Amino acid sequence: MPYLSPALNVMTTAARKAGRRLIRDFGELENLQVSMKGPADFVSSADQRTEKILIEELQRARPGYGFLVEESGQIEGPDKSHRFIIDPLDGTTNFLHSIPHFAISIGLEREGQLVSAVVYNPVTDEMFTAEKAHGAYLNEKRLRVAGRKTLPEALIATGIPFLGKLGHEEYLKELAEVMGATSGVRRFGAASLDLAYVAAGRFDGFWERGLLPWDVAAGILLIREAGGVVTDLDGGGRALEAGHILAANETLHPQLLKLLKASR
Repeated sequence: MPYLSPALNVMTTAARKAGRRLIRDFGELENLQVSMKGPADFVSSADQRTEKILIEELQRARPGYGFLVEESGQIEGPDKSHRFIIDPLDGTTNFLHSIPHFAISIGLEREGQLVSAVVYNPVTDEMFTAEKAHGAYLNEKRLRVAGRKTLPEALIATGIPFLGKLGHEEYLKELAEVMGATSGVRRFGAASLDLAYVAAGRFDGFWERGLLPWDVAAGILLIREAGGVVTDLDGGGRALEAGHILAANETLHPQLLKLLKASR
């Protein structure tokens, strides 16, 4: 059975409530009011509604905690030691194209350390959870990263810089290195789920640039609690803040890091 701390229980409850509304919106895409936030970066009324539900539910249960949220930014709370880091709809472009691969992502920091995590895909009803020092789970199943040890048998996930994002040439060099050394590369379009899939052993590794804390906070803890390694792309410990990330098991991580550095 997964360990559910009081805080993690609050987080899963909020994710399920927000997820029910997302499912209704997903079935009525033609009625959504969609606006442009930037090139290829959409904000939908579903995204905004989900964020509102999550903040309201979490504030009700933990009224003093702060927030870092994709749409609303930083919300200060009187309790400076706790902060929720939330992406209300990771994979917005998938959502708007009726692709059922998107997630609600919630991470909880205590004194600057990630202690609880939820990544929830309401379409599949897959609830990935982790609690520091208590492991990672998919619903009732304990998670471990995959045990593959060589790159030729590894399946690696990634995120591709899209229209309006920098780093296309740099990324193509990295992609060429990884494609030439592994069994395959996948780009699914939701970083939180990519990281959760690494924790579940579905992918053997993941790298991406151009990320923000709400994209990766929950996924970082999931992978660490599933026995994996997460760093920035320099091999350092700033994956949450640096804007780039590399995750894999302890055997493949240094091999992938060497490949990616070789592309520079």
